[in-house]
Amino acid sequence: MAFGWILKGLAALGLVTAGGAAEARAPQPRPALWKVSDRDTTIYLFGTIHLLPANYPWRSPALEKAAQQSQSLVLETIVDEKNPASFASAFSKLALSPNLPPVLDRVSPDKRPALAALLAKAGPAAKGFDRLETWAVALMLLGPQFNSIGLKQEDGVETVLKQNFSAAGKPIGQLETNGEQLAFFDVLPEAAQRTLLEGALENPAEVRTQFNAMLAAWSRGDVKAIARTFNAEMSDSPALAENLLKRRNANWSRWIEQRMGQPGTVMIAVGAGHLAGPDSVQSMLQKRGFRVTRVQ
Repeated sequence: MAFGWILKGLAALGLVTAGGAAEARAPQPRPALWKVSDRDTTIYLFGTIHLLPANYPWRSPALEKAAQQSQSLVLETIVDEKNPASFASAFSKLALSPNLPPVLDRVSPDKRPALAALLAKAGPAAKGFDRLETWAVALMLLGPQFNSIGLKQEDGVETVLKQNFSAAGKPIGQLETNGEQLAFFDVLPEAAQRTLLEGALENPAEVRTQFNAMLAAWSRGDVKAIARTFNAEMSDSPALAENLLKRRNANWSRWIEQRMGQPGTVMIAVGAGHLAGPDSVQSMLQKRGFRVTRVQ
């Protein structure tokens, strides 16, 4: 599984894009938006990409209207930038384990030079990587990789939506705590964790073309194109698909089912990959008897 999956997959599950991707923008942004509604409840489902290039256009009149109508925003999880110790504590609790093999021994020999180079870039912090479980090393290495391709976290969809809802005095909730989200990585079989780690080692320059295509598909609301990407990439690791996609989608669909019992209007913003393909949140809701309507 290529580094492309780490960028594309976690982007649409939802993370990331590169600075060069800003050139691949749709003429008029129309990222996919759905709603589930009954007599007194409306829940909007908006598929996101967590990090975007600076000034990348993604807002549309339909999306603005839905946001204005929504009385609250619900995200996958909330990382409290004012209290990073909370996330760090949840990460350390799951990531640290005794008697692990050296991290260089956890990738195939042909990947070791690339891993060694990334560890060197990480500086003194890399000395502690041998104590981290493999999934945690993969996530730690994504930071430098993202920086190397010009990511702009402050321009990410969730960041902007949080700012807008907060400024309007609207509450912001989460579907998973930081610990619950990290736990989905923690329970991955070691083979899947090593797939994740090896995926983080390839040349980011090779990802730009792939990700430009996905970013353009997201911007124009081409859910089929996103689903095709996921079906191809996820088939390489059923464990990743089961833990990072299917189980979480099932949990969220149950949350939505319960929330439909309360009146009001809510916007749920999650990675676009969760809203594409046969195991999407919408598909699971439809199987539960709910009518899901495409708004944009």
